[in-house]
Amino acid sequence: MNEFFQGIHTSGGVITEKDGKHCTLRIRVPAGVLSVEKMRGLADIADKYGQENVHLTTRQTLEISHIHNSRLEEIEKDLASINTPIGSEKDEVVNIVACPGTDRCKFANIDSINLALRLDEKLFGKSMPVKMRISVSACPYACTSPTLNEVGITGVVTPFRSPGLCTGCGSCTEYCKEEAIKVKGGIAEVDHEKCIRCGVCIESCPFDLIQASASGYLITVGGRRGRHPQIGREFMEVKTEEEVIDVVDRLVYYVYRRAWSGRLLSDQLDDIKFEEFKAEMLSGSAMP
Repeated sequence: MNEFFQGIHTSGGVITEKDGKHCTLRIRVPAGVLSVEKMRGLADIADKYGQENVHLTTRQTLEISHIHNSRLEEIEKDLASINTPIGSEKDEVVNIVACPGTDRCKFANIDSINLALRLDEKLFGKSMPVKMRISVSACPYACTSPTLNEVGITGVVTPFRSPGLCTGCGSCTEYCKEEAIKVKGGIAEVDHEKCIRCGVCIESCPFDLIQASASGYLITVGGRRGRHPQIGREFMEVKTEEEVIDVVDRLVYYVYRRAWSGRLLSDQLDDIKFEEFKAEMLSGSAMP
């Protein structure tokens, strides 16, 4: 299916500006990753249409603004020539964002970029009754605000101290921003009620005596930003990237079948019996 020629005037990535005659085109940039070649192509296109600047959005996309509505088909063809499709903004699965992840961040627990790219390939642009924003963060530092999205995915690890070997040097206590580790009797002890499972203590131990006893992907649902921010509910935790893709796919399908337009997902979780679906997923009995 050619995603470039399906009626650009109705595309979710075309945003009508205040004067009603010009539009801003939001470009699809999965996980915020844009090749140098496409950057050059987009710069040439923006210049062709008389734009001196482009806008980088909070969802890691790029926008070309002030395009007259009579030139939408023309610019759509130009974008297709550099294999760069229009993005999404309406009630659909919009651009999926990700932090740098294990590619270059020292705090990362997961390969967030690869996961976001795979989710984007499977779900981007899917028509929904509500806008679905998906965010991937490689650790609980949550640079991409996963819990403030309709679906959030966070890489987590559980620290485990090798018994009998801890020297009580206190390095881990200095690095733990949650004050979840105390040295008692020359031994570092973790308060798991305070621990957010970021894994910083594992990296901070100079003797490699703190290891990850468990790692996974924590999935949250129903977060939102905007005028009335709300933290998403914990949905479930899975161990592999494949499981994340499967669970999020089922979740999106559930919302597609159950939710309705006119209200944010966060405002209708109870009405669509989200907790029952969660129980079914946790029990393994949910429909594929």
